[in-house]
Amino acid sequence: MKTTPIDETHGASLKSWVESAHAPAIDFPIQNLPFGVFRTSGTESNRIGVAIGDFILDLRACLERNLLAGMPTRILAACGDATLNSLMACPDIERRALRHRLSHLLRAEGAQVTAKPHAAEVLVAQREVRMALPARISDYTDFYASIDHAMNVGSMMRPDNPLLPNYKWVPIGYHGRSSSIVVSGTPVRRPSGQVDPTTAGHAPHFEPSKLLDYELEMGIFIAEGNDLGSPVPITEAGARIFGLCLLNDWSARDLQKWEYQPLGPFLSKNFATSISPWVVTAEALAPFRVAAAHRPEGDPAPLPHLKSAQDQALGGFDVNLEVSLSTRAMRSHGHSPVRLSRSNVASLYWTPAQMIAHHTSGGCNLNPGDLLGTGTVSGKTKDSRGCLLELTMRGKDRIALPGGESRSFLEDGDEVIFTASCQREGFARIGFGECRGVVIG
Repeated sequence: MKTTPIDETHGASLKSWVESAHAPAIDFPIQNLPFGVFRTSGTESNRIGVAIGDFILDLRACLERNLLAGMPTRILAACGDATLNSLMACPDIERRALRHRLSHLLRAEGAQVTAKPHAAEVLVAQREVRMALPARISDYTDFYASIDHAMNVGSMMRPDNPLLPNYKWVPIGYHGRSSSIVVSGTPVRRPSGQVDPTTAGHAPHFEPSKLLDYELEMGIFIAEGNDLGSPVPITEAGARIFGLCLLNDWSARDLQKWEYQPLGPFLSKNFATSISPWVVTAEALAPFRVAAAHRPEGDPAPLPHLKSAQDQALGGFDVNLEVSLSTRAMRSHGHSPVRLSRSNVASLYWTPAQMIAHHTSGGCNLNPGDLLGTGTVSGKTKDSRGCLLELTMRGKDRIALPGGESRSFLEDGDEVIFTASCQREGFARIGFGECRGVVIG
């Protein structure tokens, strides 16, 4: 499996002429350079930008000032687009070349080419823009890759048999609804649907969901796609990852309980999926690749189409995830959001490359800009459970909040906030920004 090299763009000592990129705990230092799509006030078209500190480097403006001269033709064309799809489709060697150019444009010292003299024209404050979905997402697949999440949920539904026999053999997933994927900050309307009748033999009820939940996930954007009928080998699957973002798979648990058998979730999931606006690239994440999660003794080895020595050695991502909650009452009284849990993507039973290899193993074609979700990322401890279903044990253990409030599931006015970051000794900390959503009735 080809992996992205660690190079000069990851150097911890690199500094940018954009001063806010050096702020403590900043998500977007010069070592990160994530891509997103934004629109400024009074304009009708979206533009591609790169986050640096609390600013955005406008790539179309860089093109207009010839700051990207010499880049491959496909890269130049992609930088002028209104979505990231064309950039995602470019070969990884060309994307790395663009990363190097952007790093040089933004460096404080030693740059061969610099954007600093053009700062007023090429930098836009993040607070002054409206972010959009980073790509045209034609297809979305959500996986179930955290064994701790699967065990916790399974123990509630099937105490004597929490993990179904296929789990350790196959990356479980379902086809989601791409049309309802929304960018962070978009309000999420509480869905209605059929709910399991309380009395056997009676008709179900159609009503607004009372058990609305979030799911703390990572999104995986596909880079180069594959032709229909041409599976992506596990040895090549890692190279098909353009980058990662935060993903909230909003879930109506009462609707889900009634509808999920025998074909899985439908209305309980298709009403909204929120993602963060910034895509942290595979290149930026190179220092934070780790071994695939250890499989306990006695677990089966992955089948040949899911197994490669390099993916086992470096197929995981060391990304720390956090979820916080802010209620309407908390905001009115000036209370800060309350952190509910922390987890880490490195704990997933299945790696992103395994998800891609399996997804395409029957001949399914993936396209640049397709989105995969990891499924809820949970750990082994209670404070690492990635959804309210797990944290409250299906509503039995309510969570205490400031001001005397408590929650078992989400109420109208609640805002869910996801954050993520990567840290490793010898490298700069990088982050993912935020994925936010307020529940409305």
